Amino acid sequence: MSRLVRLAVLLVALVLSQQSRAQAPPRPEVDLNQFVEQLFPLQDQDVNYEDIYEALFQYYRTPLDLNQADREALESLYILSELQINAILAHRQQFGPFLSLYELQAVPDLDLTTIRRLLPFLTVDALTGVDPRPFWERLQDPDQHYVLVRGTRTLEPRRGYTPPDTTASGEPTSRYQGPPEQVYARYRLARRGDYSFGMTVEKDPGEPYRWHPSTHQYGMDFVSYHAMLENRGRWQRIVLGDYQLQFGQGLLLSSGFVIGKGSETITTVRRPQLGIRPYTSVLEANFLRGVAATYQLHPTLHLTAFYSRKRVDGTVQSEATDSLSDPLDYVSAFNISGLHRTPTELSRRNQVLEQVAGGDLTFAKGNLRVGATGLYTHYELPLQRTPRLYNQFDFNGQRNLNVGLHYSYTWRNVSFFGEGALSQNPASATPGKGLVTGLVASLSNKVSYALLYRHYTRNFHALYGNAFGERTRNLNEQGVYTGIDIRPTRLWTISAYYDQFRFPWLAYLADAPSKGHEYLLRVAYQPNKQLLLYGQYRLENKEKNRSDNQTPVDFLTEHLRTNVILNLDFAPRESFSFKSRVQWSRYEQEGDRTTGYALMQDATWQGGRWRLSGRFALFDTDDYNNRQYAYERDVLYAFSLPAYYGRGIRRYLLVQYQLGRRTDLWFRVARTNYRDQRSISSGLEQINGTHRTDLRFQVMHQFGK
Repeated sequence: MSRLVRLAVLLVALVLSQQSRAQAPPRPEVDLNQFVEQLFPLQDQDVNYEDIYEALFQYYRTPLDLNQADREALESLYILSELQINAILAHRQQFGPFLSLYELQAVPDLDLTTIRRLLPFLTVDALTGVDPRPFWERLQDPDQHYVLVRGTRTLEPRRGYTPPDTTASGEPTSRYQGPPEQVYARYRLARRGDYSFGMTVEKDPGEPYRWHPSTHQYGMDFVSYHAMLENRGRWQRIVLGDYQLQFGQGLLLSSGFVIGKGSETITTVRRPQLGIRPYTSVLEANFLRGVAATYQLHPTLHLTAFYSRKRVDGTVQSEATDSLSDPLDYVSAFNISGLHRTPTELSRRNQVLEQVAGGDLTFAKGNLRVGATGLYTHYELPLQRTPRLYNQFDFNGQRNLNVGLHYSYTWRNVSFFGEGALSQNPASATPGKGLVTGLVASLSNKVSYALLYRHYTRNFHALYGNAFGERTRNLNEQGVYTGIDIRPTRLWTISAYYDQFRFPWLAYLADAPSKGHEYLLRVAYQPNKQLLLYGQYRLENKEKNRSDNQTPVDFLTEHLRTNVILNLDFAPRESFSFKSRVQWSRYEQEGDRTTGYALMQDATWQGGRWRLSGRFALFDTDDYNNRQYAYERDVLYAFSLPAYYGRGIRRYLLVQYQLGRRTDLWFRVARTNYRDQRSISSGLEQINGTHRTDLRFQVMHQFGK
């Protein structure tokens, strides 16, 4: 198409934008808070929300170039259906590079609601191809260059910070070794598609500042760093330091940016192949430290190789062999909490050397992608778990080998995907097997459908995997998931899924093979960008041991958990919005029922350099099984999803102030008052009182222009 005709298409799109209500700038500020609520499976404590939230914000700070993004990149946004992805790629192939984000309105099957959700995560670069300037000049023109410092403190004294008592034997009781504040700092220098350099340091509450080279601590308890170069000839990406990997469906290698079952019932089922990603979170597990690189052997063939060497936390014990031999050291458990506050926790810090090496070879041409992945894991000391009936097939020993194949293929508006893998370690007589496969289809511009099957044997061990599943580890599970998304009109969306699963072997809190199912129904009404109303119903049925069983042998009963959410988002003006929300739950086992609820009112106002957000919430829960998880706004790069448990009131206020053009300040105060208890929490976290107050302060300075 000629340049003149192309400009005419853009002019039509601009006219449409003026006639519509989409008057926002091409790339508006994203409301990540609302966005994550639509994606995350809320009221689920087993999901790594912090890593997901950070990945989403990195997308916002370094958006995808609409003219360079391939199918995998567009899929990774978790917004577009197969029909819409095909429409964008076809439009780009037919008409050439996009001239503006407004041109999305000329793409068939893209409605205004979807475009509004896309805009914050996309950009159209004025320059195409490789930047010809020397690296030193590009280094002085980054997309991101900032430093951020955060401090958090609980005002009420906790038992872990009080003077120690003495036990019956006269020994002093354990106490935290460090001060009660949490300290976090980050530095980042990055340019999209070119380079990224960063460092993150953190000290959790109760952890000491120490210079202790023997345990690899130099001041702060946790230090993470990375240096990444991109698009250096055939070298697509080279990373030194901390990183994550995601290939195939995440069965063997999975980064933190994976979302399980939730109100987005279609797009989150499939895992995008992100390859190498620099690690920027402060979760002290599930990342690799060393070197990784992706090399283009051929335009259709890419090879990724990696090596990781880092020390992990573990409980090291000794076992006597005979009088002439030294005791045998082994690890009874790995510790992934990342907490090093007490002498016991500090004694476990960085006790075991872990080495991981492997690679992935992927062939990609057109709509077909096929790859092979392999990795080998070795621990300095063998793992010997305390034997239980349910864990006798869990990973033990020093070594684990994984090999697997993954594929994805798009035919018209149907995307097929899957991954199969084997695991082998000396403690297992036969290889473990894992399989996940499925499809995502746009049956029409109003209906999308997803189907997924998974099968993980009881001895399958992928230590860095996190594929779709009911549990956090992919083993001892079979299941079929089906989801549907229907948009009967522009205003209404109906989403639903049904997941049926079984566990052929024993599991924790299930002393026999068990099964279960789960389903969700969500109905949303959004007449315009100012108003969103939705209701959500979710039921989970699992077989577990009866909690108050009195017989010598545990037996299984059905445990039913029901959650209901009613939510109203309303933004009458650009500067003011509010959210009203009701959550209710019920937990049942053999006729015994308990319930819980939470009522929440949020409000947000912004004007000039100020932005204020707050919440007032009432909650009343009969027991721990009915705790209410509710996402709260927090400072940048912090994620808050507290559990409302017991009876009480919770309030928080978040203040953001722009101090000049390059500096932002945040202050947050949150307070919970309980009506039915005289103390809060237990152990060293116990507070003698009826309230808890948390303060958080953050400052961020951006360098450059």
